Amino acid sequence: QVQRALLALTVPLEVLQVVKGRMMQAMSKGLSRQTHAQANVQMLPTYICSTPNGTEKGNVLVAELCQSHVRILLMTLLGDGNHNPHMTDKIFDIPEGSMQGPGEALFDFIAQCVRQFLAGITSPEGRLPLGFVFPFSCKQTQLNKAELLSWSKGFSCSDVEGKDVVQLLQSAIHKQELFHVEVVALMNDTVGTMMTCSTRESPCEVAVVVDKGTNSCFMAEAQHVEMVEETNGRMCVNTEWGCFGDDDALNAILTPYDQRVDQQSSNPGKKRFEKLVGSLYLGDIVSHTLLALAAEKALFIGSNVTILGTKGALKTQQVLEIIDNEEGMAKARAALEALGLRPSERDCCRVQQICRAVVTRSAALCAAGLAAVLTYIRQSRGLERLMINVAVDGELYRGHSRFGEILQSVTGLLAPECMAALVPSVDGTGRGAAIVTAVALRLVDQRREMDQLLAPLRLSRADLERVQALMRQEMELGLGQETNANSSVRMLPTYVRGTPDGTERGEFLALDLGGTNFRVLVVRVAEDGIRMDSEIYLIPTNIMQGTGEALFDHIVDCIMDFQLKQDLMEQVLPLGFTFSFPCQQLGLDKAVLLTWTKGFSASGCVGEDVVQLLREAAQRKQHLALKVVAVVNDTVGTMMSCGYDDPKCEIGLIVGTGTNACYMEEMQNVGTVEGEQGRMCINMEWGAFGDNGCLDHIFTDFDRLVDEKTINAGKQRFEKLISGMYLGEIVRYILLALVEKQVLFRGKSCPKLQTRDIFKTKFLSTIEIDGLALQQVQAILQDLELDASFEDSVLVREVCQTVSLRAAQLCAAGLAAVVEKMRENRGLSQLAVTVGVDGTLYKMHP
Repeated sequence: QVQRALLALTVPLEVLQVVKGRMMQAMSKGLSRQTHAQANVQMLPTYICSTPNGTEKGNVLVAELCQSHVRILLMTLLGDGNHNPHMTDKIFDIPEGSMQGPGEALFDFIAQCVRQFLAGITSPEGRLPLGFVFPFSCKQTQLNKAELLSWSKGFSCSDVEGKDVVQLLQSAIHKQELFHVEVVALMNDTVGTMMTCSTRESPCEVAVVVDKGTNSCFMAEAQHVEMVEETNGRMCVNTEWGCFGDDDALNAILTPYDQRVDQQSSNPGKKRFEKLVGSLYLGDIVSHTLLALAAEKALFIGSNVTILGTKGALKTQQVLEIIDNEEGMAKARAALEALGLRPSERDCCRVQQICRAVVTRSAALCAAGLAAVLTYIRQSRGLERLMINVAVDGELYRGHSRFGEILQSVTGLLAPECMAALVPSVDGTGRGAAIVTAVALRLVDQRREMDQLLAPLRLSRADLERVQALMRQEMELGLGQETNANSSVRMLPTYVRGTPDGTERGEFLALDLGGTNFRVLVVRVAEDGIRMDSEIYLIPTNIMQGTGEALFDHIVDCIMDFQLKQDLMEQVLPLGFTFSFPCQQLGLDKAVLLTWTKGFSASGCVGEDVVQLLREAAQRKQHLALKVVAVVNDTVGTMMSCGYDDPKCEIGLIVGTGTNACYMEEMQNVGTVEGEQGRMCINMEWGAFGDNGCLDHIFTDFDRLVDEKTINAGKQRFEKLISGMYLGEIVRYILLALVEKQVLFRGKSCPKLQTRDIFKTKFLSTIEIDGLALQQVQAILQDLELDASFEDSVLVREVCQTVSLRAAQLCAAGLAAVVEKMRENRGLSQLAVTVGVDGTLYKMHP
């Protein structure tokens, strides 16, 4: 019979695996918006979005509501990594009956404790933030807003359930005229346990409490906590796993002894997991097992055992003493004799075995829960292996070393890919609560600094409408014969008079020069489609910034290399030259360079016809088979290429290294070219929009810093807000400012971040990919030798998003001006038009 009882109380490893799997399902159910209401494991968001980083400083009060007393604590953090916080505290016994009386009286008592405590010490000057440890199940909607769901642990004050307990305490504190004390955070004991074990060097992201009750919490990816709007970073989730199994998920392991303990409790059918694990119940499970064995005449022959059926006959503390190897037998005898039983040596031995089985089962089930949490974290972070610290507290863990050993080893067996180090918590509720409160204050300050710094980059609809109106005004000036010279938007005629109709045929050469890469292509346009072969050649910086002759010689060398490889040396093919720099076009094959942009500065080219420069280089190289028919800007090329497939395409937009646009304008509006009939494509050269000062209200200090360091300071100002060549630099200057304000990287200086162009625009594109785990953002930052924490990664992502959102919005404001003008030109109330878009930023940025 004893063997049978021991077997019933033993949970084999394969069953623990099933328990772990069911716990994971229950957790997912609690996190999902659809199923949360039906979930037993509630997965409550705590609104704690960070672990401490060691820079927290200042005075923090804590009010902790315990089983029979209230503890008030004052902690002073010095910003030294939280290694030596200064603490004073005082305990106040809760008056008889207050736990079941009116709620108002209980909160008044807590506030009186705060007042008495402050009266007894030299109270710090200024505002005092207070963290409230309230160990009951609450629905939190902010860090300082939480409705009590239900009382437990013997408390049942009236008029509190469904109310905001932070507000109740704050009102009571105001009644005591403590107007400088502000309740800023509410938490349960589990979260405090996690925080007190967490340091900057080794953050702790999981906590398990095995006390009278049991619970756990962990830092979840915020995007998976669907009950909360926040999707960036992480948030601590309080699992409330004590209720796991209330839907019968644990039925397979419940013994008749567990059923009796449940029936005797104040909440039958509820908190089934807690009743197998928590110390409030282990003594009773042992008692009921012994009672059943005595009824089968396997124990205590000749003793009256009815006392064993009484709730609380055996205390958990006694159970823990009995399983001790040395003293256990003597303790068993003493405990049993105190109950009026007359145990034999063999009885004591068997009682010890039963006690061990009950405690081992508690630790093993706790391990199954912990393994579920760790595996969930590992999977949600997309990791092969997880290394993590787990804070542990509670009377069972502290009261018996064997409990911790079982917890550690069984967790390892159930979650072999997770390396968990168990860290015993020190004063989780008091000190931990103070740290939670200090972290909350640090985050509030950080948010304020971030918002202040990024505010100038966050454009309102009115700002964008103003940019649209200014662009329209500059377009009109640029088109006028007399006003063209005063416009920052050049509105250059391209002599392209129509878009394709799809009947074009033939074989052509094309060159594309517009950035650091140069392309040579052969394009065959046939009835069954377009076939292309191309080769990309690099233009070294010394040639971009050397002489014009060297640049065009290099281009002709590349063309000859390509024609050799393609076996085209004998043919004279018509050639189109995409030259993506501002040019005054005098005909389809004649274009005078107005200024270099995008890092080019080759001498002897500005003011010259680039087609002529190409022809001269070909003559120098004795390459006589070049027939240049057209020189086009890349925006025009983009519009035409899309127009071949979509006749509605009448706008070209480039957002790459630089930015520009072109569109089909009515000839009668183009004052700079003779003729009134039909349309002509206008190359706007909008990158220079604002060079006359009309956009000064949009530029931030960061934009000015970027502009000053470019080779064309004061020029291409619109482009420097939008294009790929500059966004990374804008971000770098913002990050430097955040480091200086001690918001990022704990204010540590970052020599690498001082390097120009170190933060590439492609990083923005990667960092902003939806669903990219923040681990990967962290990895990018660590490659730049930036000691980025998880939170730093969240902030860096926000900076990137702000800068690229502004770029896209400004681009949109410019485009809005263009389409409005086209609509009005044509006298339409509605215009349907296609925009052909190209450029690395547009294509690569999510």
